Amino acid sequence: MTEPKLAITSLHNWFSTKKGPIHVLNDINLALTDNEFVSLVGTSGCGKSTLLSIVAGLQDFDAGALLSDGAPLTGPGLDRGVVFQSYTLLPWLTAQENVEFALKAAGYKRRECRDVARQHIELVKLERFADAYPSQLSGGMKQRVAIARALSYRPKMLLMDEPFGALDALTRHQMQELLTRIWEEHRLTVLFVTHDVEEAVYLSDRIEVMSIGPGRIRETFSVGLPRPRHPGMAATAEFIDLQRRVIASIREGSIRVASEV
Repeated sequence: MTEPKLAITSLHNWFSTKKGPIHVLNDINLALTDNEFVSLVGTSGCGKSTLLSIVAGLQDFDAGALLSDGAPLTGPGLDRGVVFQSYTLLPWLTAQENVEFALKAAGYKRRECRDVARQHIELVKLERFADAYPSQLSGGMKQRVAIARALSYRPKMLLMDEPFGALDALTRHQMQELLTRIWEEHRLTVLFVTHDVEEAVYLSDRIEVMSIGPGRIRETFSVGLPRPRHPGMAATAEFIDLQRRVIASIREGSIRVASEV
């Protein structure tokens, strides 16, 4: 059997506070296969973003194992591209130069940086804005640059933390369609954090519902919708039923925690 692209086993995480340690993540077990798109959903404070930060190597964990292709993950790496809700673009660089900057850091040669950056700017449909600065771009355009930058050095995994959360509804749907097109064409493993259940159903192969107190995987839903995905799917009975069941699972987890307080 091939190793999972990402394997999280019995992972625990605590935060230190003046009042003592807080158990943030409790016994997380999760495996992502090659080219699988998995979303984490749940109420605020359930540890979704913490878990993604741990996978990205930006935060430590206290117990358990974190492996990629069977090898331990220690710290950030070029095998993982990360996209946050905030665009984190360098304001003094153009869209193209922001992508080139990441490629230079990854060890690409100067001419190769230009060519690869241009290819990825074209991938996210921003050819006309390659020489524009972040201040001249809309929110959706900035996020396209961030996605191009994260994909440019060919990571094995793409880690996305609420990447479309700050966008208006129309732009968010456009970005969802862009992401599904890129993923379906280029195929890579994606771990995606969102509060938007409809977004999770539309994008994912699998949805993991997390509950709070401490954060844990509460329930897993397989998304059986055919690919390629299209906006009309959101009106189908299958889509609506799955969305309803995921929301019910999140709500039940919240009620359970409230009753224990």
